[in-house]
This record gives sequence, C-alpha cells and structure tokens, in this order.
Amino acid sequence: MTNNHHEYEEVHPNDDYDAEDIELVVGSSRQRRAPPPLPSVGTSSPSSTKWIVILFLIVLVGVYKLGMEEGKAEVQHEGLLDVESKSYDNEDVQQHETNDIEDSAVDNMQEEQTNDHVVEETTTTTTTTTTTTTTTSTPKPPMKFTMDQLQSMRLECNNLINLLDNYYYGKDKATAMLMNSYIDPWDFNEVELDHVESTDASVVDALPPRTLRAMKLVNTMVRALVSDSQRVFLMGGIGSSVMAGHDNCHYDSYESQMERLFSPIWQAADMEFTFQNAGEGGGCGDSFENQIWCVKQNISPNVDVVHYEWTYFEHGRAAGEHESLVRWIQMLPKQPPLHIFNTGVNKGGNDEKLVEYYARYGFNAFYMHTGFVNGGYDYEKEEADNFAWGHVGDGYHNTTRYGELEEDDLRKTSLGVVMRNWHPGPMGFQLTSDSFTYVYTHAILKALDIIEKEVNDGKDPREKWDASTRPIFMKGDLPEPMFCDPMYCVVDEAPGCLNYELPTFGQWGPRVEDPDDDLNPYLGEVQNWHVWHKNNNQWYMVGKQDTSLFKKREDSEICRHLDACGGISGRSASEDGTVVFRLPKMEVGLVVICGCCGKDVGQQMFMDNESLEISFNTVPLNKTTFDVWPNKKCVRLLKKFPTSGRESETPTGHHYLALKLLEDQRGAEVRVSHVFTI
Repeated sequence: MTNNHHEYEEVHPNDDYDAEDIELVVGSSRQRRAPPPLPSVGTSSPSSTKWIVILFLIVLVGVYKLGMEEGKAEVQHEGLLDVESKSYDNEDVQQHETNDIEDSAVDNMQEEQTNDHVVEETTTTTTTTTTTTTTTSTPKPPMKFTMDQLQSMRLECNNLINLLDNYYYGKDKATAMLMNSYIDPWDFNEVELDHVESTDASVVDALPPRTLRAMKLVNTMVRALVSDSQRVFLMGGIGSSVMAGHDNCHYDSYESQMERLFSPIWQAADMEFTFQNAGEGGGCGDSFENQIWCVKQNISPNVDVVHYEWTYFEHGRAAGEHESLVRWIQMLPKQPPLHIFNTGVNKGGNDEKLVEYYARYGFNAFYMHTGFVNGGYDYEKEEADNFAWGHVGDGYHNTTRYGELEEDDLRKTSLGVVMRNWHPGPMGFQLTSDSFTYVYTHAILKALDIIEKEVNDGKDPREKWDASTRPIFMKGDLPEPMFCDPMYCVVDEAPGCLNYELPTFGQWGPRVEDPDDDLNPYLGEVQNWHVWHKNNNQWYMVGKQDTSLFKKREDSEICRHLDACGGISGRSASEDGTVVFRLPKMEVGLVVICGCCGKDVGQQMFMDNESLEISFNTVPLNKTTFDVWPNKKCVRLLKKFPTSGRESETPTGHHYLALKLLEDQRGAEVRVSHVFTI
C-alpha cells in the first residue's frame, strides 16, 4: 500500500508472535524387568495341583515385591517425588510403557522398604536370574554464580560506592544526596537474613515500612544472582520526554549514564545490565493516563525493576495511576518494584501514603532537586539560579565526571548543564543515575552477604532464592486499593496493549488478525490498513548546541533518540476497508482505542466520525455508549464485557474488535496508535 504521507515511513507488521516458553521436565527411565516364565501345568492329582498353585502364588508375590523394591530404590536415589505416570525404557524390545502406581501401593512399598531392607546411599544393584539393573543418582549441577564471582562483584560494588562517596565529598553527604532524596530514605542496615527469609507473616508484618522496602529490593537482587537461567539484570522505564532524554544527546540520558556506571558490577558476575528506555515525547499526544496501560508492551514483562516518570503532567492527580501500576507489575513474572523519578522537590501528597502502604512491594519516589539541596550547598546565596535553563554547574561540580575527560571545551561545558529547560541536562541526569545506582549497589552488597552465608552453611541458595521459588501473587494477595478503581486495578493480570509508537520492548496484547486466517470473522472482506512510524531524523529532539557539536564528530549516532509516533491507518473504504484486532484473554472486558497524533483527537476521530463503524464480536457498537477516556486522545468502547446479545458471544473462541470505513475519509485518515484491554 502506498503511503501518501511523506513524513511517515511505512512498515510491515510482523506476523511472528512470541509463543509461550514450555519447559518439559522428564523423569528418569529404567529397565523394566520381564517376569520369570510360569511353570507348566499338566495333568495331576488335586493335591499336586494345589501345591503347584501355592508355589505359583509365592513366585508371583516375590516378583511383585522385587519390583516394588527396585522402584522404591530408584525413587529414593533419583529424588523423584511424583511416582505416578513414570516413563520406563525397555532397551531389549525398544518400547515405552507407563506404570501408574496408586498411592496405597506407594505407602505399602515405603513400609516394606523401611522394615525389610537397607538401601545404599548412592547405588542400588539388584540381581535376578534374568536381568541386572544399576541406578546411580545424578548430582545437581553447581550454581552458575560462583564464590569467585561473588568476591569480584563485592569488590566492584565497594569501588563504585567509594567513587561516589568521594565524588560527593564523603559518605555522609553522599548518603544525604543519593539515599535520602526519596519520599522515604533508603536504609539497608536493618535488613537481616532472618527477616528476608521469613515466611512468618507475623514477623514480617511487624517490621517498619522502610525495612520492608529494602528487603524487597534485596530479595530482587538475590534472585537475579542465584537463578541460573538469568543472565541479564533488566530495568525498564516508561515516561515522557524527560525519560526519553530530550534536548540532550540520548547518550546523556540518565538511563544511558546508568548503564555505563552500573554495568561493571554485573559483568563481574558474568551478567549484563540493560535499561530499556521507553520514554516517548509529548508530540504523539500521550500522557501517564494512557501509557501506564501499556507497561507490559512498552517494556519487557520480565523486568527486574520498573521506573516511571510523568510528573510534569500529573499536577498531583496521579495517585490512582501510580497505585494501578504498582499493583499491575506485581502480576509480572519477577514482581518488580516501582521507582518514580521526579525532577523537583517533594511537596507531600498521596504518594507519601502509597509509599508506606506498598512498602513491602518496594515502592518509592526519587526527587532530583531535593538531592542537590540535601548536599548542603546554599543555593539561596547564589546570585545566579543553578536550576535556571542552561545554567552550567550544580554548585558542587562544573561538569559531569565523564565531561571532565572531554577535550572539546564546548562539549565539556554542555555536559555541565543542570536543566536544559524543563528537561534535565547531563548534570541533572548524572545525579539521578548516581542515586539509583548507589541505592541498588547497597542492595546488592546485602544480597551478596546472604548468598555467602547460605554457601558457608553448606546450603544451596537456589533452594530458597531461585526464580522458580518466587511466590505467585494473585489479586487477592494485595491489600485493598486506596485510590485506583478496583474494577481495573484489582486483577490477576496486567493490561494487554498494542502500542504502535516507538520504542517498545515487550509483548503485544491485541494483534491485527491475518486477513486470510480461517478464524477471521471478516474473512473475504478488504483488510488493508497500513502501519507507519514517523521518520525522525538523527537530530530529532537533540539540543541545538549538541547538534552543532556532533555533526562534526564520527560518534554522532550516540545522540539519536529512540521515540517516534506511529499507528495503523486507513483512509479509503474501497482500498483499506476494515482492520480487525484479535483481543487477548480479558478479565474485565475493558476495550480502549487511542488516536494519533494529538492530545484531543479521540472525540472527532472515533466518536463523531459517522463514516467509521466500530464493532465488537461482529456487532456494531452504539457510539452513544462511548466516552473519552482515560485522556482526550482515547475512547473507551467497552467498560466491561457485554452480558447479553450477540456481542456477548465469541464468534470463533476469540474476542474481536473491528474498525470499518463506510466511506472515504474526507479529512485526516483514521489513525490508531493504541488498543488496550483488561
């Protein structure tokens, strides 16, 4: 399909979707022994027949008992707890059979083994006149995280803490600026091994919120280190142009600075550290109100820690969104803590209540301006405002640490800017990166102490801390909500989202149905909407000073930002026709679409557009039931599942949303940027 909009670059949707990973746990196999031949029975007297039958029964009981003994021995030595439906391999006849053993038989077998036999610790050998079977237990492979790596990691952690302590003029000042600039300051001194390990609710509930919050972060670090399957510590950030790093080179954003600062610690453990920056500029019309619904697509659902920033847009009215996000991400595989990045100072409000209420889930909020003030510099005596747009120097240093290594004086000066405008400059982003890294490094040190103690006590840390042992949260496990709508925030799964804007790192929820799929309820109709992304040039949202500098440098690509508007669009009824979205499994039945590009396009593009028909499960919806929600670029089509009528039925076992062009669009084409559900 030819794209008539020169500022956009059309891309073709990828029809390959992630399938669920399936792990197969295969039980060990053993030879199945053939029974001895039965004695031949000819003509005999009743007395002799009686003795033959008795002898036959004795032999049969012996064979049965012998089989039970061998089965129990293998169960004990190979550690197999599930004795139902085991696979046995008969090498002589190359057949696979299933031997189902009832619980009563297992109990009898255990009693017989205990009373009558002594089983060797490592090897059991049983001999009959026909077969000999030897079974040897397989030791568990050693943990990938070695004690040498633990010591190397501890050294890197201490080196980084010493670096930042010295940079900020001593541990006390570093602690004040980097640990105490949160709603509730971080303190890992009270985190004890017994507390972190405890499954006693009365013990945990008695701990103060600050200790619970630190415990959650330590728990996150321990699990990441001892889980053999994890080789990347993954963080993800959702937010606005501040999160994206606009008016700077992307290289100078706090996420990029943090990757460079924090990575050596993880490399010491033969792991990687990655920060997925899903910040998106305001030009697409988004806000915190619609983007939180896409947390599972904007960043990977396998993140270890989530960052959030939209504070310029919130004006103190985002408590419900913050709470929803805290709760939703606890339903992700690693139950990551949520940390909010604010550029200003803490003025109180509902986040203070949430930080205490959700302490055990690791929730906290950082304030950049507070961090600078906590260092003790007297900004009131300065004639110049250190936080004025373009001001160089934060009162403690005149450029970033990596700026001190720059040979280009203009670049060095640029790296000393605290605030470009409302966007932080490299100096502001450096403090933010330093603060989060300082906190997480202290959590790692505590995690290393826990792992080391377990090993020194002769225990395998994986038995308690492997990712597979993490308890699974259900909606009823979290406390009652304080601010968010229970219909949408008390759920067992995070929302599903299809977000066409860039960048995204996670999983699609809704998807465009293949027009030729046999299950497509609109099979045979024209379905030719096109996907596009705005084709931003290399210098999009890079500040003028850095653009001038880097146009002359070979490393100019480090300035390119990742975000771009995008959508799926249709204009012509005859050529584009209909777009059909297959919706994911839903818990509530909420269905929302958002338009592009602008902050208030929802009403005109979807609700007032008489040439656009919107259907659910092939039934056209009544537009008078729609409302503009959760912001003005989006429209809520369904608040919850229909309970009657044909729309309440699934035509092929799936729910479908369809947008059909009844006439050619006279003005702008219909552009869908998001579809989200829950």
